[in-house]
Amino acid sequence: MPIIPFNQQDFDTFLIPGLEPRMTSIIEHVRPKLNQLGEVIQPYLSTMTGEPMYAHVAKHARRTINPPNDTWVAWSNNKRGYKAHPHYQVGMFASHVFILFAVIYESDNKAIIANYLRSKRRVIKSSIPDHYVWSMDHMQPDAMRHDSLKLDDFNKMADQLVQVKKSELLCGIHLDKNDPTLADADRLQETIERTFTTLLPLYRNSF
Repeated sequence: MPIIPFNQQDFDTFLIPGLEPRMTSIIEHVRPKLNQLGEVIQPYLSTMTGEPMYAHVAKHARRTINPPNDTWVAWSNNKRGYKAHPHYQVGMFASHVFILFAVIYESDNKAIIANYLRSKRRVIKSSIPDHYVWSMDHMQPDAMRHDSLKLDDFNKMADQLVQVKKSELLCGIHLDKNDPTLADADRLQETIERTFTTLLPLYRNSF
């Protein structure tokens, strides 16, 4: 079963005004691709991590007024959900697709990954590719390039994770909506799997 590539219509979904019209487009055009992506990548992640991994596609069920600016599929080792657990995710804003490892604000693991950032900052700095990005808010499309960070920035991110309740940590890559990778199913799957493998040390050291 191959991944279904993304196209311009998928990105244009996030320009549609209004909650109901945008959600209709997400459900019709984007969600089927995320459901299939979840199924395709799940075995790879289970093998890579050595534990059962489960796919969870965002439903946006709590929204009543504002339409979502992005949507995603996430994989965690918990069958019931992902938000409280370190996880992987692939999703999209109007401008790009993101392929990330994430520990978000609902997780109790933030202090663990914060300690890893502090104690292994030199290893992290040298092992993560330059074009990867970091973010501390999954709701914002912008992120910091890895090659722009100094060693002290990892200490700062660690401090924020511990001190700020709503802080988060995300790391991975962004693919511009015009990146040819997104139109090539095999190339996209290879990119996702390679990225998740690169991020495996972050995942393993978040428990």
